[in-house]
Amino acid sequence: MKVSLSPSFSPLKAPGSVTQGAPLLDPKGARVILGGDGGALVESITPAAHRMFGPRGVCLHPDGSLWVSDTGHHRVLGWRRGPDGDDAPADILLGQPEFGREGRNAKGPVAGNTLNVPTGICAFRGGLAVADAWNHRVLIWRKLPTGPDHPADVVLGQADMGGALANRGGDAPRADTLHWPYGVSAIGDRLIVCDSGNRRVLVFDDPRRNGQPADLVLGQHGFDCRDENAGGPVRDYTMRWPHMAVAWRDGLAVADAGNNRVMLWHEMPRDNATPADALFGQIDMTGCDANLGAYYPTAQAVNMPYALAVLGTRLVIGDTANSRLLGLSEPAMAARADRLSGQPDFAAKGDNGWGVARRDTLCWPYGLSARGDTLAIADSGNNRVLIWEAAP
Repeated sequence: MKVSLSPSFSPLKAPGSVTQGAPLLDPKGARVILGGDGGALVESITPAAHRMFGPRGVCLHPDGSLWVSDTGHHRVLGWRRGPDGDDAPADILLGQPEFGREGRNAKGPVAGNTLNVPTGICAFRGGLAVADAWNHRVLIWRKLPTGPDHPADVVLGQADMGGALANRGGDAPRADTLHWPYGVSAIGDRLIVCDSGNRRVLVFDDPRRNGQPADLVLGQHGFDCRDENAGGPVRDYTMRWPHMAVAWRDGLAVADAGNNRVMLWHEMPRDNATPADALFGQIDMTGCDANLGAYYPTAQAVNMPYALAVLGTRLVIGDTANSRLLGLSEPAMAARADRLSGQPDFAAKGDNGWGVARRDTLCWPYGLSARGDTLAIADSGNNRVLIWEAAP
């Protein structure tokens, strides 16, 4: 099966509304494309070592390897050495018994080596952590896994490797449960989990054992609440659909996709429900409209930002529903992005620029990972991963 991505057209922009931005990434486009040829037709999504279906997470590991959450195939792909050419096949597979197989939990029972909608993925203490979202857990490998027979060493969100119920089957969450954890990131020995279905971010100070409870919660006053925006209006500490968190400028950034904003703390929060110091994507702490209520975006507006990474000193924001990447230099309230990739200007929003997939276009960028001057992008809507260098 092939899916046509033939060009479509967008409404005209208002005169004077177009604002150019300096390029965030090399204007020539991605150096390497994995998973698709970037042509007018998306290749078959049948699982293979060189094909992906809606990848949502990517990790440039400090040891030089590359890891991708091939979400639609319920597996993780690994390249021991970072690929230097298009369409390079993976040489490591997790979650399925072989590269030609797919299915939730490999069409079998939940275990320490199965996956169900894996999404976020990050390096952790020399190993790997994977947000196994629809098994409502996070899996941790203390060392880099070598293949499908290498189970995880630690599970968070469940009591053991056989558990897979949201909040362990309870009506309310606890410090040791999860519901659709989509994002995972490491800050030193801490593991940060975006527990999206519980509308909160959990901080695990030193996760080493199965079912270990979190030490801190953001987005809710306590560990036993899961209401959107803590059951009230949008505020400076609440969340609707947190999806990714990263350390930035000695503080923390969280992509609160459901409220169409990125929350910024100037220092790492130490208390539950610590309010954010600033926001990107909204003018004040109570706003939540996509693109600030307009059809087209601007350098200040976002629509469902799912992904974050730090490239150099800039925060990179995957403005997912606008199919673009933004570069932010300062963690100030209602700041303007000063760098842009994926679109020709800050007022553009079309998937692949309202055309076909190219080396310099995006369609729903869902996951990001940076190392040095290189950014890896899970370009989910194009069923591919891009390895793209920072702009000169």
